[in-house]
Amino acid sequence: MVRPLFLIFILVASFCNAQIKTGIWRASLLLSAENQLELPFNFEIKNQKGKISLIIHNAQERITVDEVVLTKDSLNFKMPIFDTEFRTQLSGDSILKGVWINHTKKENNSITFHAQFGNKHRFLMPVEKPTNFYDGRWETIFSPETKDSSKAIGIFKHIANSALVEGTFLTETGDYRFLEGMESNGKLYLSCFDGSHAYLFLAEHNGSQITKGDFYSGPAWHENWVAKRNDKFQLHDPESLTYLKNPDEKIDFVFYNVKNQKVSLSDPKYKNKVVIVQIMGSWCPNCMDESAYLSKVYKQYHKKGLEIIALAYERTSDAERAKTNLMRLSKRFDISYDILLTGLTGKEKASESLPFLNGVMAFPTTIFLDKNHQVKSVYTGFSGPATGKAYEDYTVKTEKLLNELLSKK
Repeated sequence: MVRPLFLIFILVASFCNAQIKTGIWRASLLLSAENQLELPFNFEIKNQKGKISLIIHNAQERITVDEVVLTKDSLNFKMPIFDTEFRTQLSGDSILKGVWINHTKKENNSITFHAQFGNKHRFLMPVEKPTNFYDGRWETIFSPETKDSSKAIGIFKHIANSALVEGTFLTETGDYRFLEGMESNGKLYLSCFDGSHAYLFLAEHNGSQITKGDFYSGPAWHENWVAKRNDKFQLHDPESLTYLKNPDEKIDFVFYNVKNQKVSLSDPKYKNKVVIVQIMGSWCPNCMDESAYLSKVYKQYHKKGLEIIALAYERTSDAERAKTNLMRLSKRFDISYDILLTGLTGKEKASESLPFLNGVMAFPTTIFLDKNHQVKSVYTGFSGPATGKAYEDYTVKTEKLLNELLSKK
């Protein structure tokens, strides 16, 4: 009996003696050791009555991480929604070294991580008088002059006429969420880390256009981009990209919820109800933004006759892991509508499982049904709160449609 008690005492003591500095830290993910290319971001460490938490900063976004384990020589923490985690060694009380692990990937799923206390700067570039060149709306081409080229809208803004810059890109399948960075020596530096995506954008201009842009997503993806200022440029209508093969067809599907109960759109629960069908995944940051919005919409309109069904296409074949990920998402945003496990992954499988659509080209894709379950709109992608006016326009349009559908007998 003495030995186990002694081990327990040592374990408790190591937790009690562990210390780490509270306040702002600068972190970096090493995308390329060869080029010493790093993706920086900032986080804050808080200690409230012995409970350690982290708050990750991306422009106006704050992501609270509360699944944190601090021992005498390490700090490990799991991201609140996505199936990723950090495993780090603590050097003193102000340096962390370790890895970020993305469990949704089977190969090359870890990136070297480093963080140091006390540095509030995201990018370690010289701070000079800004030119404000990048302010505005940009017609953007990713992978220009290739078969994979695609259009986007870049929206950038200097903060309080300083070198600090915030912005995002709108695409036809979603947005790049909250980007934060700076202008230095005429070049643009932006990054975002949200627990799922690790984005780094670099840009140079020739006085009138962005002629050289680099986009890195983690260590495995790189593509070029160029842009020209164009306030009038628009992407394709997101309600025109995904549609019913037969406009008169009533849709239906059968999947299981997290309690292993079979759920169908034809169940009595949904009869004579306006229904939103959300095609999503817990791994998808745009789906996260949409889920946060739809959770509020459901609470506002449920008593008026609205139901929402989320169809989850997870990136794991492990049903229990998929359930855990979805329940964490549900808890985070207080989701009270049904989330169904399809057991399938990817756009191709999603398209096969929903044959009434011309295809699924983006997560999320959202279907709006009237009380007779006729499709009134199919919306591809989601413009989240980082897009500003685009997000506001979407919420106004969506709630106008819901009011119209709910008011009809």
